[in-house]
Amino acid sequence: MPDDLEFYQLSGLTVIFLFIAFYGGTFLVSAYIGKKRENADGYMTAGNKLGFGVSAASMTATWIWAASMYASATSGYTYGVSGPLHYGLWGALMILFIYPFGKRIRAVAPRAHTLAEVMHARHGRSSQLMLAGSNIVGSVISLTSNFIAGGALVSLLSPFTFGQGVIGVAAGVLIYTLWSGFRASVLTDFMQVVAMLGAVVVIIPAVFIAAGGTGMFEQGAENLTPQQLDFFSSDAFLNQGAPYIAAVLAYAIGNQTIAQRLFAVREDLIKKTFVTATIGYGATVIGIGMLGVMALYLGIDPTGGDLNNLIPQMASTFLGPILLGVFFIMILGSLSSTADSDLSALSSIMMADVYGKNIVSKNKKPSPQRMLLVGRITMIIATAAGLYFASGGLNILDLLVFVGALWGALVFPVIASFYWPKVTNTAFTVSVLAALAVFIPVRFEWFSMAGATGYVFDVVSVVGVGVVLGLMAFGFFGLKPARIVGLVAALASAPFVIGFLHDYTVLTASLVAYAVSTIVCYLMSVRSTQNFDFDLIKQRVGDYDASLEPVDPSASK
Repeated sequence: MPDDLEFYQLSGLTVIFLFIAFYGGTFLVSAYIGKKRENADGYMTAGNKLGFGVSAASMTATWIWAASMYASATSGYTYGVSGPLHYGLWGALMILFIYPFGKRIRAVAPRAHTLAEVMHARHGRSSQLMLAGSNIVGSVISLTSNFIAGGALVSLLSPFTFGQGVIGVAAGVLIYTLWSGFRASVLTDFMQVVAMLGAVVVIIPAVFIAAGGTGMFEQGAENLTPQQLDFFSSDAFLNQGAPYIAAVLAYAIGNQTIAQRLFAVREDLIKKTFVTATIGYGATVIGIGMLGVMALYLGIDPTGGDLNNLIPQMASTFLGPILLGVFFIMILGSLSSTADSDLSALSSIMMADVYGKNIVSKNKKPSPQRMLLVGRITMIIATAAGLYFASGGLNILDLLVFVGALWGALVFPVIASFYWPKVTNTAFTVSVLAALAVFIPVRFEWFSMAGATGYVFDVVSVVGVGVVLGLMAFGFFGLKPARIVGLVAALASAPFVIGFLHDYTVLTASLVAYAVSTIVCYLMSVRSTQNFDFDLIKQRVGDYDASLEPVDPSASK
């Protein structure tokens, strides 16, 4: 890092004041909207009737988490000018791709609380527990990532340590989320997204001007490699863009924090909500990622060699005390908005999928009050687990891509289960297990890809390319166009990727997970005699708490 650049830190008292102001404010909102007798369904999905403003803000805030900001900056620092675009653009488009599938999911299960709960009604216990289990792993990793981001923020911008920052963030989020669950999460998201978007509009230009403006790009070009200078960098696409396309599609379909908002928003507002969130996410995250690009041009080395420190380091170097305080609140809001979503998602999974469907006997209705107790205990345990794993200070970008690729094994079986009545529980279960059995050894390089082995996985990856693009087309245009897009994509990519794609481990593992789960699920289902009646799902999935008035979807239109 250049010697003439100095850090500026907030005082300990200032940081404590910002923590109290932010988390105290969110706690007061949570207490204000809390009910003397909270019901189980409201705790999980707020009654399935959220309006546009709150829903769009909540979806935007949940998708714009601290980890996405940090990872976008890491991508910009690692891959150059196209890095933030490959991170932010594809992430934004994946929000857009949720809504056509979301409309089908809500039509099939209008009163659901989790996707896994719907899988229980569609297939049975094994499929439900697979989806629930993957979401538990994903949400704990997400929670850990946000605690890591909070620790990095506090350790660089204040006299406090990384560990103290992690504890402060964890305690603050838990305090305001514990009582009202999802309802507290979505309503505080509205405050947080306003703070985030407002801060971004001020922070990015301020850092840009303080760092030297356009002159920075002229003087610092020598710090970049030809690939980092190339807006159409193949290195950036193969290492960041392509794996993220696959990973975020899996996030869109498998992530309970997204599904929870899908089940909470009014049915007629789904499209409007997701389109708005797409624009908000893309603009914000691409903008934040430019901090990483600026650091690259300036020749700045991340403190301690930790890329998680890039964003707070840039803010500390180029912002004055007032704007640094604004920046602190922006990052605190972004990580809190997703951390509280993770806690709400985990509590819903434990309430509906573990307790409601697997612990309570079939002939006995689950106790709503006991479900609330399960949900609150889950939040406490999840926070403790996140604290434990965050102490390792793992790389956030690696965590995000890993869990996204892991969910890739579930995407086709889950989507097919909402449209194709021939998909069986056995086909779902075996296809996911088979995909994981291949994904894990490829992702962690348990064997060599040299020789014929690499070519075999390249061919399988080509199938994965067709599956990913075919699924995207299916959501908007239907089955026939999806088949054409998938086939053309696979054939067109084959000459360019066979022979070298196996050198890109993350991308290969993701595509292999998609391909294997799709092939196995299709082959096991196509000859099935099952013809599932989707109307059964509405009968099997509903409210747990009789005190919550039922919602007639047509009444909201």
